Amino acid sequence: MTSRNAAATRQRILEHAQHQFARHGYAAITVKGVADAAGVSPNLITRYFGGKEGLFLEATRVQIPVANSFDGDRATLGARLAASIVRRWFDTPGQDPLLVLQRASGERPQAAEALAAFLDANSLDPLYHYLRDTGLDDADARDRAAAIDAFVLGVSTRRRVLRSELGDPADLEAWLSATIQRLADG
Repeated sequence: MTSRNAAATRQRILEHAQHQFARHGYAAITVKGVADAAGVSPNLITRYFGGKEGLFLEATRVQIPVANSFDGDRATLGARLAASIVRRWFDTPGQDPLLVLQRASGERPQAAEALAAFLDANSLDPLYHYLRDTGLDDADARDRAAAIDAFVLGVSTRRRVLRSELGDPADLEAWLSATIQRLADG
């Protein structure tokens, strides 16, 4: 097997694992099930990822560029964040590593820890700094950032993890935008 094919095979395994973990959680997934879906031997999962736990950890690596959501006037923060959120929710259905972490956080302490660390580093802290840098005092910026973070996580949990309908993207974006903006404005 060439290096190029090995990389493609590894990626195919990872994509199937992300989809299955996002859809069914950690406990219900087997190495054999992922291997079968990817059309490979279970031995390759052990070879590339060290087993189910390694595959899960790799499948839940989350990278979301949020910096561009914080470029601009606070008066349009809700619109920028809502557009970014809705795009992510609709563009990566079933394979979003953040969704995998959310679904697994109830059954895997490592997933809950990883989700909390991710949200602190990529949502709560940057949002707090943005709000503070746009003129809010420290305590107010911290409170508003926490409210926005909790609201978005709650909506995400309700609509994605509990498998409720996301609804129309435009309506969802408008509602998120208005609500996030109210929280940002106090």
